[in-house]
Amino acid sequence: MKEWIVRDQTPIRLDRFFSRELPEVSYGTLQQYLRQNKLKVNGKKVPLSTRIQAGDIVRAYLPQVSKEKVHTDAWLNAKPIFSCLYEDDEVMIGYKPAGILTLDESEKTSDTFQNRARRFLHDNQRLSDDYLPRVCHRLDTGTSGLILIAKTEQAEHQLLSLIRGRSIQKQYLCVTFGHPKPEACTMEAYLVKDAQNSRVRIALQACKGGQKIITAYRTLARSGALALLEVTLVTGRTHQIRAHMASIGCPVLGDGKYGIEKENRLRRMKYQALCAYRLTFPALEGPCSGLSEKTFTCDFPWYAQQIMEGTLL
Repeated sequence: MKEWIVRDQTPIRLDRFFSRELPEVSYGTLQQYLRQNKLKVNGKKVPLSTRIQAGDIVRAYLPQVSKEKVHTDAWLNAKPIFSCLYEDDEVMIGYKPAGILTLDESEKTSDTFQNRARRFLHDNQRLSDDYLPRVCHRLDTGTSGLILIAKTEQAEHQLLSLIRGRSIQKQYLCVTFGHPKPEACTMEAYLVKDAQNSRVRIALQACKGGQKIITAYRTLARSGALALLEVTLVTGRTHQIRAHMASIGCPVLGDGKYGIEKENRLRRMKYQALCAYRLTFPALEGPCSGLSEKTFTCDFPWYAQQIMEGTLL
């Protein structure tokens, strides 16, 4: 536990206070700690936007993180492999291959997507001494696709705000076992987390612990028993696409958690056939203005190409 007695002569926002006192902790991580009741002001949980003043007592019940490890060992030990689709002084967009973690907050795994991005900037002499770049959202380990990376604290705040406000359109490609009917649909349901088993379940009606989800899909192609879909996440919840498609009888091919093991094994699928292939941005000002009204798309993964060719059945 860390404790501070605020000495600032003028009120300061709590998030800015932590940015100064704990520069190695990202804004997104602070939000996570706040939800876990690990951040207190005068013994109470308050929003990060709260203005604190001289005499206030701030406590943070955080795990010990070695600054030396965060700033050196972790990202320097990542593989020097990184695909960058866009970069300016504030943000980057990179492609995460299936099979690697987006990040590992415990720092037990050094070869993560976030650390590869940091090493890429370091090796190209573009890594700032003031701020370690941070991913602003995650993809499951077995999912490939585009991820936003903030290169400055200001960009991180803006990107997280855009994501919370659902202002960035995220579209995925996936292959399902089974043909969804109708061919295009916007589905609504409720997602319930089962933390003990690291799964989620889908409910059709509102229920205790259920979070409303909206998933839109359209069929691009069919091949045998398989279908290639473009999926738009209106909401973005844990395992949303995987669980939602499985709930209508069309699980994502290769999905070891919600899919059909026999069909996955038959086609020798190592990871789920799911790729975050497109990001579309609204009109923007400020640090992320370079992304304003732009769309970024990665190449179709091999399984999408084979469905369109009719060679993956």
